[in-house]
Amino acid sequence: MKLILSTSNLMTSGGHTVIRQASTEKSNVELINSLRSNFQTAQQLSSAETTTTPRYRAWTRETEDGLYIPAIDFAQRGLAEEKAQYDITVKLFYLPGIPASRRCAHTREAIDLVLKELHVDSIDLLIVSFPGILFDAEDDSEEEVESDTGSEEPDDFDSMIRTWRVLEDLQEKGMISQLGVAEFGSERLARFLPHTNVKPSVDQINLKDCCVVPKSLILYAKSENIQLLTHNDCMDILPIGTTRELLGPGEKGAGILASTPDADDGIQGDVEPQWVVKYTAVVKDRGVVENKGYFALADMGTCVQARED
Repeated sequence: MKLILSTSNLMTSGGHTVIRQASTEKSNVELINSLRSNFQTAQQLSSAETTTTPRYRAWTRETEDGLYIPAIDFAQRGLAEEKAQYDITVKLFYLPGIPASRRCAHTREAIDLVLKELHVDSIDLLIVSFPGILFDAEDDSEEEVESDTGSEEPDDFDSMIRTWRVLEDLQEKGMISQLGVAEFGSERLARFLPHTNVKPSVDQINLKDCCVVPKSLILYAKSENIQLLTHNDCMDILPIGTTRELLGPGEKGAGILASTPDADDGIQGDVEPQWVVKYTAVVKDRGVVENKGYFALADMGTCVQARED
């Protein structure tokens, strides 16, 4: 079973758009806190009507796509103005330990959710974050993180190219205007670009505690007409342990997962996060972030749904 997690619009309060200062929280902190807050709000709104067992059924919704946590009414979503008034940026995080062969489906799932959420038929910029890549601002080299889990980490070059072909196809279909990458230094860009039909227009890098972009990267990006952007995102934005705690029983959990292996108060099985997508819609003429949020998808292995009494 697929579990589709959502934060709703982080820029609203009580249903009204508000202007907030740019968040300085790391993305994983913002994601987890926002998901937990959205779950709690949905639970509180449904608490007076909760007559079902297990309780999570009162505030979630199951469709052929999976279980939406919390329930989403896409008909009530969307932007306040026409699409042409916005710059819509989406960042898709491919998670560690997930085979690259799944990325075609994952990319379509993530983009489709954002399009439905914002009521648009295309986005302006899609940035993809490949797992296992760290950018070193001091020497403009890219470190790769080894894994002892038997996964495909660090992300190999061929899988990146295959993934990029999927993105190029979506751009050709008009769903994406521009493509971007994350954590690419000048060496990786130089190796990557000759294999692309559509070059990335953006390279987003995490400078950590350093505020100086390497000169070699600045010069190379300029020569290839690639815009350099910085970010504060984490490489592993949604670890398995964090996902279990978020969806599990207990004070910090949403009660989606069963409390014990033989309990019928939740879903039985092993939860495995698959991807995370972050989306931002900025009103062009005012520079105001009107809509910002996250979706995440997790799979349940060998799952048995809780019984309804």
